[in-house]
Amino acid sequence: MPQGLDPKATANDAAVVRDPSLFDKCHRFFEPEGLYAQVKAAGLYPYFRPIERNDGAHAIINGREVVMAGSNNYLGLTSDPRVKEAAAKAIEQYGTGCTGSRFLNGTLDLHIELEHRLARFMGREACVLFSTGYMTNQGVIQSLASKGDIIFSDKDNHACIVAGTQVSLAETWRFRHNDVVHLRRLLEKAVAERPDAGRLIVTDGVFSMSGVLARVPELVELAEEFGAALMLDDAHAVGVVGPGGHGSAAHFGLENRTHLTTGTFSKSFASLGGFVVGDRDVIDYIRHSASAHIFSASMPPANVATVIKCLDILEAEPERLERLWYISDFMRAGFRDAGFNVWTSQTPIIPVVAGDLHTCFRFWKDLLEEGVFVNPVVPPAVPQGQSLMRTSYMATHTDADLEFILDAFVKIGKRHGVIGANGHEG
Repeated sequence: MPQGLDPKATANDAAVVRDPSLFDKCHRFFEPEGLYAQVKAAGLYPYFRPIERNDGAHAIINGREVVMAGSNNYLGLTSDPRVKEAAAKAIEQYGTGCTGSRFLNGTLDLHIELEHRLARFMGREACVLFSTGYMTNQGVIQSLASKGDIIFSDKDNHACIVAGTQVSLAETWRFRHNDVVHLRRLLEKAVAERPDAGRLIVTDGVFSMSGVLARVPELVELAEEFGAALMLDDAHAVGVVGPGGHGSAAHFGLENRTHLTTGTFSKSFASLGGFVVGDRDVIDYIRHSASAHIFSASMPPANVATVIKCLDILEAEPERLERLWYISDFMRAGFRDAGFNVWTSQTPIIPVVAGDLHTCFRFWKDLLEEGVFVNPVVPPAVPQGQSLMRTSYMATHTDADLEFILDAFVKIGKRHGVIGANGHEG
């Protein structure tokens, strides 16, 4: 019998004895004085809220209809009848899943078709699919950046890029957010001290909290000057920015001067999965070496068919993008005119700063009661004192939806002193 266990102890006693110290942090997380418990007790906990029905711009939460201003469904295609029909047909033909990795039994002709379509859409030689957008960035970075190499990563990059740098054997040098002067200094240091090291610059194309575009022209120039590869994560850019929704590099006319672009299907393409495009040799190397690709089950047929149909619609209906950008400009101006701080958003992601954490959670709850769903974002995802409502918009929002959202924000903003009674910041 293991030392320290009483043979007469009850099951509960034994559980206490065996409880490892590793779990201490788990128990502390739920202590009454902790933030989690306080927010729950106050009825302000905003996360893991079940949605009972989702029609795109509108949803049912807690039995009530709300205007959805917190979704990444930028093109408004999650409930499009054509998309749902394509998904249903794929299930009928291929079943519900592939039950294996792409490397072995999990490749369908649909996967090959989508890879060819995306490579053509993005103007690159080749594409490889991953099962999620998160796994795409993690897998690509792990595959390409090896021991002795250096990754230069923007400090505001998404968590999946950070995860990729952590599993890679390369060193990671982080540069200040969108600070190309700081990046230049790091590149100069790397060339001087480690001239033989491979160099990878990686950044979000559109930053998911601020809605700000990366400084792609300067990044391209630095990559070329210092012999570095440039990788853009266009999760919030493909299907949103650039001519035809071709992404952040296309927005600047530089799609032929970037090396790799990654993206996800969980936003504009109303599905789940991810991809990377680039030169054929590089993509085929990733296909054969990225563990997140080789050892994961492949995208289910319905997900692949959904993306293909969304691509069809995006290419056939450019007015969706025009509408999306009209909405984005309208809402940015509306918030600013009301006195809200929306940082320097350039895309359909528009942050609305609420202030401290508790004000943010109360603001969020009151908005939901008014019939508007948004996403509260608090430190460490944003700086202290800059907790915010992350709002995002889709091409299917009506003008009435937009006015409803603005009216609710102004009402709640005045209530909590975020803006003054005269409509300017309080």
